[in-house]
This record gives sequence, structure tokens and C-alpha cells, in this order.
Amino acid sequence: MLERALDAGVPASWVTADEVYGGDPTLRRFLEDRGLSYVLAVKCIEPLRRAHGSASATAAQLAARLPAEQWVACSAGHGAKGRRLYDWARVELATPAAAGCARWLLVRRSRADGELAFYACLGPASTSLVGLVRVAGVRWAIEESFQCAKGEVGLDHYEVRRWPGWYRHITLALLAHAFLTVTRAQATTASARGEVA
Repeated sequence: MLERALDAGVPASWVTADEVYGGDPTLRRFLEDRGLSYVLAVKCIEPLRRAHGSASATAAQLAARLPAEQWVACSAGHGAKGRRLYDWARVELATPAAAGCARWLLVRRSRADGELAFYACLGPASTSLVGLVRVAGVRWAIEESFQCAKGEVGLDHYEVRRWPGWYRHITLALLAHAFLTVTRAQATTASARGEVA
């Protein structure tokens, strides 16, 4: 799907995804070959190679070596309960073939219980930690939209066994969700201006 979208000229500068996709080295290589930056969630056991190091280590092992002063409190965006505030740090990884780019392991630590999450990242070498956090946070908005579409327009209520039926159902549900989202935004804007919708 990414290849078709990019070939069709859909503009994209960053790609973000969960562990299912982030752990796929073929996908990461494809994105690098296409010149796309990414922040992809990976498992704690994902083998990575640190910059200036030859041996691979898991994401969890690299995170365990982070000094306390490298952790920065930063919001990954707003959620239903306010700002999503976590501690974040990054480790520079072996450099990619593309000039001017860098790879990182981005680590998110829960401020409540210390639970860690890991992201394999590639982007312009000038990308800040806050920039990577912002991209990582975009995925939550996408997941919230899918949850909303499941509840409002039945995105997950299909009983089809063939590709054309599934594709039609998903397309119609997402179109209905887009219509509701735009209508809601227009009504909110009109209400804020004191207009009657």
C-alpha cells in the first residue's frame, strides 16, 4: 500500500507504525530506499547496532545503558486525559547509507510505572529528540481515529471473506467517518462564532 501511495504521488515525509510493522527490516529498508524518514515501534528484543559499535544489542539493553541525564520529560501530544507526558531518550545507531541522515533508538518511559517502549527511527541528522517524539505521538491520533470509526460507523463490523467485499466495507466506513469528522468540525466552528448550523 505504501508503494502504491508513494508511486501515486501522495506526499509523505515521515512514516510511523506499531511493532508489527516496525520489526520488519524489509519495510525499514524500503522506506530508506524511498527516502522516507520513520519512527517505528519495535519490541524490546529488537537487535540494533549502536553508532561506533560493531556488536548488536537489543533495544532493552541499549536503553538500560542510558545515563539519567539523557532522559527528557516531553509530551507526545494531547489525549483524552490531557497531555501524554513521558520521559524520552534516544541512542544514536549505526548510520544509514544516505548522507545527511541518522538512525536512533527512541525510548519512551512511563512516568507512572517506568514501563519502556522502543522505536527504531531514521531521519535527517538535524532531527531533534522533540521532533522524533512528535512523530511518535502522531500514531496515537491515528489509532484514536480507528477506534472512533469502529464505534461510530462500524469499521470493524464486517463479515466478508473476500478482498473486494472487505475493501468496499472499509472504504465506505472510512468515507462515512471522514464525512462525520468534517461535519462535526464545521458545526463546532460555526458554534464558536455564534452561528446557527
